[in-house]
Amino acid sequence: MRFLPVGERGVLVELPDGDTRRRLESWLAGHELPGLVSHVPAARTVLLTADRPERLAVLRDRLLALDLADVPEPGRQGERVTVPVRYDGPDLAEVAELLGLSPQEVVRRHTGQEWRVEFVGFLPGFAYLGGASGGLTVPRRDSPRTRIEPGSVGLAGEWSGIYPSASPGGWQLIGRTDVRLFDADREPEVLLPPGTTVRFEEVGA
Repeated sequence: MRFLPVGERGVLVELPDGDTRRRLESWLAGHELPGLVSHVPAARTVLLTADRPERLAVLRDRLLALDLADVPEPGRQGERVTVPVRYDGPDLAEVAELLGLSPQEVVRRHTGQEWRVEFVGFLPGFAYLGGASGGLTVPRRDSPRTRIEPGSVGLAGEWSGIYPSASPGGWQLIGRTDVRLFDADREPEVLLPPGTTVRFEEVGA
């Protein structure tokens, strides 16, 4: 566990892997710590924000005293959402070739496992989804696209994700959905908050 200062009232906690990060998040969710205003997870980090700078040393000492190996990793809890996808993305064939699979097998693996929202970032409503069984790890594109359409479903590294709005990006695009990931006029605005379990479902054009 490593601590990096972020401004006057923040500290970034670096963890060795995603499992340890989930255990820390689980512990933080179940304990009230004096002065802790928020904790924001990412792949292997948690950003802690305190109400006053002097609280950070106390928070750090409390976390250093933890044995996260004794903290159970949270199960796949939270809301379950099914996302219909048309698997006609421009990179589907390339992804299949990278993995040594057929395009149909890529789709089968993508739809055949549960995905969990580990954290949200990059764009409002962009959920980073970790797969329960994996098997679809591919690199980002060598040359990012200047514009990716909203609803594009992609793969990058160990993650799957859906672009909530048009933006540049380097993910491998395998399909598209009409589901709206972010809506400022909706409550809640984000469809897939951390902890949500997602199933992808293949649909026709």
